[in-house]
Amino acid sequence: MFHVERNDSETIEPPPAAHRIFGDRIELAIAYWKALSTDGVERGLIGPREVPRLWERHILNCAVIGELIAEGESVVDIGSGAGLPGIPLAIARPDLRVALVEPLLRRTRFLGEFVEAAGLDITVVRGRAEQAGVVHEVGGADVATSRAVAPLEKLSKWSLPLVHENGRMLAMKGSSAAEEITRDRAALTRLGAGAVDVVECGSTFLETPTIVVRAVRIAKRHK
Repeated sequence: MFHVERNDSETIEPPPAAHRIFGDRIELAIAYWKALSTDGVERGLIGPREVPRLWERHILNCAVIGELIAEGESVVDIGSGAGLPGIPLAIARPDLRVALVEPLLRRTRFLGEFVEAAGLDITVVRGRAEQAGVVHEVGGADVATSRAVAPLEKLSKWSLPLVHENGRMLAMKGSSAAEEITRDRAALTRLGAGAVDVVECGSTFLETPTIVVRAVRIAKRHK
């Protein structure tokens, strides 16, 4: 198990945007950066080439989706991998109740070790989002987040059952987000998605805003 050292002179100074986003919890964000750039690389969770752009491309890119989440809401992050976007979100927004869902043991070990070492109030669940045990444990959430997990149709199939009626799926996507919605519109409707749109987050902090597909789960129609 690694130890979180919150004052490390060898840590690269975070960009100004990080201080604005994380505020007085910036040391936790720095600790996460260090965990990803060392332990995360050694365990194969982060590619070595990603280290120079961890702040902008990964940590800050994820944290800003908090703009779409109300105070005190519950969040389940599916296919969390190295903890993105769930951990940056939990650091930036300690008011949220965050659960990380990840099927691979080596990843859940990394997540659990960091969460414990950093003293974060985050639940780590090993399993797949569609498994009955996972739905039972973390279902009924306000928000389901994901990042680079699967095409939109599959994401909807996994995410929407984990949120309550009127809960939201927030899927981090790239520039083709609108095209994905057009392609999968019928499937989204069939899976219970009502309003679906593309929103940008972090435009006041980041040079390249984060693109998110947002879908609201509607009540089932009773015949």
